[in-house]
Amino acid sequence: MEIILASASPRRRELLHQVGAEFTVIPAQGDEVITAKEPKEAVVELAANKAGEIYAAEVAGKRNQPDTLVIGADTIVVCDGRILGKPKDEKDAEDMLSMLSGRSHEVYTGVSVWIWEKGITTQQNFYERTEVKMYPIRETELKSYIKSGEPMDKAGSYGIQGLGAKFIEKIDGDYNNVVGLPLARIYQELMQLGIDISHDS
Repeated sequence: MEIILASASPRRRELLHQVGAEFTVIPAQGDEVITAKEPKEAVVELAANKAGEIYAAEVAGKRNQPDTLVIGADTIVVCDGRILGKPKDEKDAEDMLSMLSGRSHEVYTGVSVWIWEKGITTQQNFYERTEVKMYPIRETELKSYIKSGEPMDKAGSYGIQGLGAKFIEKIDGDYNNVVGLPLARIYQELMQLGIDISHDS
């Protein structure tokens, strides 16, 4: 089965490679529009929009299309009920990190898989939630971290797998979910559908 990852995220690519999956990267280009109000619904909506866009462009309606799996994912950070995506600029990143400093917040990753198998389309959506607690971040640390550039393409303005790790006191849930892809959950969900994405299986 051909696998397409509808995301430009290098972190998601690395995680899929970790389980031995062989895939093509075709990032979705559409605007990220949220109509849902609940975080779990919003993040699934974003993921489904990404996967659906690539499925429509690359798979649906094509002659002799081999069996194909499209994976879309999106991650948001939620604090005090407010959804935090990627920062618009350094000031936005500073505001987000100041809000998260010394407190707990939630990370949601929505996943949408679209499957073309034997001429039949199947879609499955789900999400994973992880609770993260940060140590208080000193002002000098905050400014230095923002200057590193790492926060600028991360939901919530931090990367747990990078320099941002030094601010994390503890997590409750899947670490990979905070990185950007709940790898084990995806593997288990696909295995229930009879699809093993591990290349060495």
